[in-house]
Formats: sequence, C-alpha cells, structure tokens
Amino acid sequence: MTRDGATGNGATGDGDGATGAVRRVPGVEPRGGLHCETTALGVLLRHRGLDLSEPMLFGLGAGLSFVYWDAKYLDFPFLGGRVRPFELTRNLADRLGLELAVRETASPRRAWENVAGPIDAGHPVGLQLDSHHLEYFGSRAHFGGHVVALYGYDDRDAFLVDTEQQGSAVATSRDSLARARAQRGPMTARHRSFTLDVPGGPPDPRDRLVPAIVACAEAFLDPPIANLGHRGIEKAGRLVRGWLRRAERPERDLPGVARLMERAGTGGALFRNLYRDFLAECADRLGPRADPSLATGHRLYAEAATLWTEVAALIARAGEKGEAACLDRAGALLGELAGIEREAMRALSRLGDG
Repeated sequence: MTRDGATGNGATGDGDGATGAVRRVPGVEPRGGLHCETTALGVLLRHRGLDLSEPMLFGLGAGLSFVYWDAKYLDFPFLGGRVRPFELTRNLADRLGLELAVRETASPRRAWENVAGPIDAGHPVGLQLDSHHLEYFGSRAHFGGHVVALYGYDDRDAFLVDTEQQGSAVATSRDSLARARAQRGPMTARHRSFTLDVPGGPPDPRDRLVPAIVACAEAFLDPPIANLGHRGIEKAGRLVRGWLRRAERPERDLPGVARLMERAGTGGALFRNLYRDFLAECADRLGPRADPSLATGHRLYAEAATLWTEVAALIARAGEKGEAACLDRAGALLGELAGIEREAMRALSRLGDG
C-alpha cells in the first residue's frame, strides 16, 4: 500500500510494520469522475452491481441548478451550478429505490466507528467533509461540501477515491481525514458518512428518466428566492459588473472565481456538460419513445456550456488586467445564459405532458 493510493483490491493485507494491517474493501474500482459527489456515488453503486455513467447519476439525482450566494462570512460571492451538497444523493436514492443509510455524530470517536465498521464488513463508505484538510488536494480553500468514497485504511492512512482531477485513487492521513470531517462552517455536515444498497437488484432507470428531468426543470424554473435557478443567473449577470470594486485583491479574487467555475464546476461549464450528456444518454435509452424536447434541451445546454467557459475567461481577464469591460461582457453573457437555460428547462418541463 502506498501513500498515493492503492489500486489493488485485496481484502485485509499486512502492512509494512510502520502502518500495521491494511483493511481494504475487495472489488472496489477506484474510478475518478469529474464531480466529487457523483464520483463517490459511482464507487458505492458499482460495488453493489449498479454501474451507471456519471452524467446518468447526475441527471437522475436532478443535480443541475444555480445559486448566487453572498454573505458576510464570504470573502467573495459564491457561484454554484448544482443543488446543495448531498441533495443529489438523496434524490438519486429516492428515484431508484436505493437503500441509503446516513450517519452523523458530534463525536470523532463514533464518527470513525461509523466508517470502520462498514469497511471491515466489506463495503465502501461515502464521506462529506472539508477538502481543505486533505493532504493530496490541489486547493487549500475551505469547501465543506466535498464528497469522497473511503475504501480502506491502516493505522496511519485512509484510502479514498476522489475526482480524476485530484488523482482518483488517493490517500490522506487519518489525522487529516478526522480534521476534514470535524470542520464546521458553510456547507459542512456533522461527520456525515453514508452507504448505499440496491435491494432487489439493479433497477432499470428508463422509467425514472422523465420524472427526474421534469423535477429538475420545475425547480430551476420556479425557485423560491431570486438567488436560485434562472433568476440566480440573471442576478449574477447584474452584480458581476461591479466585482472589480467589490474585490479586495482583484488579481487574486476574480481569477480564483474563474478557476472554480471551470475546474471545480461551481458555476461554470462542468455541470452543464454533464447535463447535456445526460440528456443525450436519455434519448439513446428511450429510443423511439424519446420526446423531441430532449433534443432541444441537449442543444441548448451544449450552447450554454460553451458560454459559461467564455464567462469564466472574461472574469479571469478582468482580474488579471483590471479591465471592467470584461465584466460588462460577462454580465451580458450571463443574461443571455439565463434566457438559454430558461428556454431549455421550459422544453424539458413539458416532457411529462403526454
């Protein structure tokens, strides 16, 4: 077992003397995806015999959304392109009839017992934590909504599956994992861990596709507050124009937002690309039953993803060059994106009409 993650799948192995015996779930495929929560869900479900693509996991979980969030505790506004952390997991479990067991506790000792037990019994475990403390992680920013799959441990290290960008099969010390799970703040949970089971065998997702799409579209079109859905994108378009004045250090803050949008997917193209691919897979799975609105949604989300990448580039350039005109252009594009995504979701919301 190495510190950078093991790819073998033995059950209980002997350590090297310094770390003691390795406990590792057999049969885990450490396949990293683009998004942390769908990566972890894929690991847990493949181990139970249900192998769905990452776009399919994201779409069946009705994961697409948008939020513009600003608060006194934030150094800079947060743009989010998905539903809040763990909502996707709950949606997916409900949609597919999965058995989701969630454990939370204020006790670090009990928190470890909650994950060591399933690992020792041969089942990988999902964890929600703050990525800031993970030793392998590429960013030092705090993010309490990060999700990983735990598939093994020894006396010193924990062995995880994270996104492809972070290395897929990775390792971090158990001390750092404990700090990541104990962190309190925005989007964190109380040492949350979870397992998934597939009672009755892998379900056929075809009959669940249209209800998942319609539920996602309706939530996007009728958000409870102006910070969410298409209204949130419109709001971002108005407010982004003043970000040079808002930023304490524009050369740091604005490129930082752009990196999150493009590489972490918080508000950029990543989730739009996933949803585009989900809609294409739905059309393939449904075949002659596919409604033409699926093609409309696919086309519009392909267009939207390209524009989100352009928005991120403009925001980065505004910070690096101090060019307010870039933010004006980004604001105009966000207004256009609100219209494109609203049109896409209106078409998709009608899938259930017939």
